[in-house]
Amino acid sequence: MTSAGDTRRAMLRKALLGAGAAVAYAGGMLPDIAVAAGIGTAARADRPDIVIFIADDLSWTDIAPNGSKDARTPHLDRLASDGTRFTRAFAASPTCTPSRSALLTGDYPMHNGAHSNHSSIFDNIGTLPAYLKAQGYRVVVAGKTDFGPPRDFPFEYLAGSTFHPDKKKAALLSRLHLEAVETLFATRDPEVPLALFVASYQPHVPWAKEPSYDPATLTLPANFVDTPEMRAAFAAYLTDVSDLDREVGVVRRSIATNGKADDTLFVFTVDHGAQLPFAKWTLNDPGIHVPFIAAWPGRVSAGRTTDAMISLTDLLPTVLDAAGAPSPQGIDGKSFLPVLTGDRDSFRDVVFASHTGDKNFNRSPMRAIRTDRWKLIVNLNASQMYVNAMTNNGRDERGFWSSWVERAKTDARAAELVRRYQHRPPVELYDLEADPYEAHNLADDPAYAAIRKTLSDRIDEWRIAQGEKLTDVPMPDDAHYGTHFYSEWR
Repeated sequence: MTSAGDTRRAMLRKALLGAGAAVAYAGGMLPDIAVAAGIGTAARADRPDIVIFIADDLSWTDIAPNGSKDARTPHLDRLASDGTRFTRAFAASPTCTPSRSALLTGDYPMHNGAHSNHSSIFDNIGTLPAYLKAQGYRVVVAGKTDFGPPRDFPFEYLAGSTFHPDKKKAALLSRLHLEAVETLFATRDPEVPLALFVASYQPHVPWAKEPSYDPATLTLPANFVDTPEMRAAFAAYLTDVSDLDREVGVVRRSIATNGKADDTLFVFTVDHGAQLPFAKWTLNDPGIHVPFIAAWPGRVSAGRTTDAMISLTDLLPTVLDAAGAPSPQGIDGKSFLPVLTGDRDSFRDVVFASHTGDKNFNRSPMRAIRTDRWKLIVNLNASQMYVNAMTNNGRDERGFWSSWVERAKTDARAAELVRRYQHRPPVELYDLEADPYEAHNLADDPAYAAIRKTLSDRIDEWRIAQGEKLTDVPMPDDAHYGTHFYSEWR
């Protein structure tokens, strides 16, 4: 199906591509869209190194700098002490490919085409690696590559940075090997600025088989059903969070030993929330509220916390701004570099997020608008029971989830949590100050009708601007599918 957004994007590409031809860069040709967007070859001489570390499936609450009572994350603690920590950073989607594609294009998923998991962006859309290549950067990716097509993401793939014992299940079983990253820093040409994207597989499932946390001592989120299976799963998840923290430490040590420690912009963030209830695959805050910490000696304030609201679509223009390059016109993101440098205390008044699903399951498209206090979620296929890989598509055979379902047979609170998770109304409205776990839907309360209308109008405007028709229900089949990632990148 060709959507209005597809047509709009094609028209924009045609107009932009008429503006100039491609220019050469080391290792290939810069996509035409980068040239047309005004991201030309040349740059100031004092460009910083850039390291962007992207974790996989981690909710904002589950690291020590953000207040976790249990997670042991000393390297992230140190990073927060060395840089600025954001309390309101949000993913564009609670699913891997849409979120990563939004981060790397500066466009929300419906705008760039990759709105379903394992889909691809529209052809010839500008991407952060292409723009940085145009500025003379050596642009390298280590680890997970959950985006495509490869020609529009002109990374140098760091050989040896990924290991998977079973190639048929590479997406789930891969692990990050950091020896290749250490070698990169030890052997790189210091005269060529480096942009390194470290994409960890942690703490994506499968989680650790031998947890290093005691399940009995953990503090479970208030909207969890407290079962032995749930505690065991949470302990395994936190074990992988600690392993992720170790990876951050290795990369930062490599920078300190062989990199440009005094002139490296280091960003730590996450694609979206954990594979836990009310998190990944949902637009509840645990699904889209992500950790974000940035450090840059002499430029970013150390030990600072900011409540400025940002979207991960804003990372692309911010990184280009830090590199002294202009941002492409017409993208959804905008630079928050003034927030990083301490020149601004606020940024966005709202962020948006969307979820379409996975091609053959999780077919529950939803859209959300979030302010600092309010959240409105629109469920476009509310008549269908919400299922996903965690619930095993309704068969209730997945570890801790089956323990929720079993407990719900005799426990009213558990039954209510299971019901809320799998049966979602057309519209949800939450007061996040009074109800941080989004348990009390105010959408049908007349006292909040004005707030609902204001947010509904605004999300409708955004959906139309993204190329959606309000009468349509975009499904995974409607996303753009082209050449993708795993087999192509290795």
